Amino acid sequence: MFGHLQIGWDRSMNRPPAVFIADALGLDFLNSVATPVDTPVDWLNDGDGLFDWLAQAGLVPTNELEALRARAMPGELDKVADEARALREWFRAFVRKHAGRPLAVDALRELGPLNSLLERDEAFSRIEARDDDGNQSLALRMTRRWESPESLLLPLGEAMAKFVCDEDFSDVKACEGHNCTMLFADHTRRRARRWCAMAICGNRAKQAAHRDRLKSRH
Repeated sequence: MFGHLQIGWDRSMNRPPAVFIADALGLDFLNSVATPVDTPVDWLNDGDGLFDWLAQAGLVPTNELEALRARAMPGELDKVADEARALREWFRAFVRKHAGRPLAVDALRELGPLNSLLERDEAFSRIEARDDDGNQSLALRMTRRWESPESLLLPLGEAMAKFVCDEDFSDVKACEGHNCTMLFADHTRRRARRWCAMAICGNRAKQAAHRDRLKSRH
């Protein structure tokens, strides 16, 4: 209901599959470091982690990732991962500052770093074939030139920018789970969502409440 747990390729085998539960990709980016099951996990802790997360998020075509990996100089991918983590924590501070109320236009003065990133994009439109259930047609699609590892930051900037412009910051919430750091956009009908996911923190809370009830009977 609230996003999905998506399994992708992970060369390191030291990370669980990335978690996409925020109902907004810009917040899923913030949740790329979290404590889903007791142990903190940073999916962007190195260049391979960044590649894996981008692939699982569907932000960069796999063939482009592999081409960039083949061309990268030693240490170059890890450096871009460092930049991605810095960008993530800058955006986290911005979101937490403004969460819980509509975003005012005055916040634009704080978005200079994001606009500077967006200005580096080399995106362009291209006509491609589209197949909708066997019905072929032509469609205009936006793509970009993936010329260097630094270009991997561009889809992250785009996801953050879309979140800033399209989401109501009044709907941004932090999971109520113990020690959980995940954020999400509450799009439920009554804005009553409390957990990052029932399968993670919701069930834990129910089990804890059940144990407390049993203790109170004795």
